[in-house]
Amino acid sequence: MAISSKTSSVSESNGPATTGDGFRYILLASEGRAFTDAVIARAEELLSATPRARIHVFTIARVYGSGFGLPNPGLLPTKREWEGQRKSVASVIRRLRKDGIKADGRVIGTRQGMQRICKEAEKEGCDAIVMGADPARSRLMRPFMWSQEPQRVSRRAKVPVFLVTAE
Repeated sequence: MAISSKTSSVSESNGPATTGDGFRYILLASEGRAFTDAVIARAEELLSATPRARIHVFTIARVYGSGFGLPNPGLLPTKREWEGQRKSVASVIRRLRKDGIKADGRVIGTRQGMQRICKEAEKEGCDAIVMGADPARSRLMRPFMWSQEPQRVSRRAKVPVFLVTAE
């Protein structure tokens, strides 16, 4: 299913759209990109009106790899990158709480964004995942691009995934 508007398009995979009441627990995830207003608004829109409904904000500080099979400090996220991700999560949580939504969040460092996002959704017991995304690329280019992590999540997750792309 694809819904489009002037500023963004939303695609959904892995299951039906929201039930009449919406979802009770949503994972608002990012592979490191900033949370846009459209992504936050989509998560709020999908959330049910029950008092127990909440959003878990989750983002990744990217680890770039290892050098010759050994951990290399130059490939780890810098203090500035960690702080930027923490500020991003904190500002989204403040905004959601201001809108009357229960929210919490965390930041982790990993090279395996898709696996960690799917594992976080499963661990937290989330009903759906909402992510910002770039347009899908060709099958040849997808495996080599970190920006295609949301599409990998949508293919692998066991819960519905809503990707919001800027047009």
